Amino acid sequence: MNELPCPEGLDPAVWASMPPVGQAFVQGLLTQVQALQAQVSELSARLGQHSGNSSRPPSADPPSAPRRPRRPPRGKRRGAQAGHPGAHRALLPPEQVDDLQLHRPLCCPHCRVDLPPALPPCAPVERRQIVEVPAVRPHVTEHQLLCVQCPHCARTVRARMPGDAPPGAFGPNLIALVALLHGRFRLSEREVRSLLGDLFGIDLALGSVAAACQTVSAALAPPYQQVQKALATQEVANADETGWKQAGQRRWLWVAVSGICTLFMVAAGRNQAALSALLGGFQGVLGSDRLCTYDVVPLPRRQLCWAHLKRNILWFSERDGAVKQWADQLLEHVAALFQHWHQFKSGQIERAELVRRMAPVQQQVQALLEQGQRLPLPKAVTFSREVLERWRGLWAFIYVDGVEPTNNAAERALRPAVLWRKGCFGAQSEEGNQFVERLLTVRATCAQQERHLWTFLSEAVSAHWANKPPPVLVSTPS
Repeated sequence: MNELPCPEGLDPAVWASMPPVGQAFVQGLLTQVQALQAQVSELSARLGQHSGNSSRPPSADPPSAPRRPRRPPRGKRRGAQAGHPGAHRALLPPEQVDDLQLHRPLCCPHCRVDLPPALPPCAPVERRQIVEVPAVRPHVTEHQLLCVQCPHCARTVRARMPGDAPPGAFGPNLIALVALLHGRFRLSEREVRSLLGDLFGIDLALGSVAAACQTVSAALAPPYQQVQKALATQEVANADETGWKQAGQRRWLWVAVSGICTLFMVAAGRNQAALSALLGGFQGVLGSDRLCTYDVVPLPRRQLCWAHLKRNILWFSERDGAVKQWADQLLEHVAALFQHWHQFKSGQIERAELVRRMAPVQQQVQALLEQGQRLPLPKAVTFSREVLERWRGLWAFIYVDGVEPTNNAAERALRPAVLWRKGCFGAQSEEGNQFVERLLTVRATCAQQERHLWTFLSEAVSAHWANKPPPVLVSTPS
């Protein structure tokens, strides 16, 4: 009697005719084949990951990644549609016009008669304004410090610079402009030098560009601390992180976004110590992805990103069999979740109705995640278990004002920094990364506060040189 069962797909009669040694050999080969098939399936799944079905950024997508689905054609031609009111440039008020030129018709084009200049207008004046960039020359102030001999003690006395004069050869507007071009518009130091020379005729050395950025960095230290204190008092924030460099060494650029301010920080690690340094005494609800670093924040104060969860579920929906069916059902409930949320955001339903509609969605999602722990795919089992362990961190957006179901606010804040990183590859020193985190912080917060960035930078530099209080970026409780 053969002790080994007949493998699926083989003829039982042929299997019974084989000696036990042959059966054991075939059984071993089939086991190896199954293991290799599972390995190939796993590797194929990894190769199929892209930004649409995982947490990978779009910049890391391979050429084979599918494009985002385009909106189906609506049968309309490109451009403005019939009945569109159009967009027209508004005329500036008279006080903002530098040169006013009045033109009169000199000859009638119909009867060729000369028109006398004293004819009164018979219709409203047609106004056309032409905006032009003037030729810009730098304003140079020369200070001549006279030297005289004191008639009393016969010693030589030289005049001193005025107290409000810059300590170097460049004024606060120029120093702020250098930092603006380098940190806001992501120009390299050489490009900043070239642009200032081409547009303004200002000759700056590369070292002067770097020194200007360090001056701005020192001037922004107090406003940066203002943002740190303000963030700690907020009730809702979103956090994220991305890779960074310092002299070729690995660093991490962290960001925390609230309703009134945004804080950037360059840290050596992607750990809980770095997150704690970013958040300070923050005690509100934190939106983030499922990185284990964020588990230092208690689940009642968490909001996990449903956009990340949806991408993970999409990856499972690309599998076969029971896993695909399970993922497709989850995606249906995620779609209902976002539908209810958008209706609430647009004012179609109140929060009480949102809570009522979300109740069955929560029940169905929980049931499917419990079912996912019994699926034949280990990744699906792990995913379901991890999400259930963080269950209380999934639903804060239903009950707490200001909480969003996604982490888009933090991801959008990181995009300018990612573009900067692609051009400069990080910073070369700790001081350089201080400039990065401070300028990114002030830039984003100025936008939230509707402040003019260049003006704020110039005011901060002037205050720094004069040892005066810095301009207030965000008010902090006393």
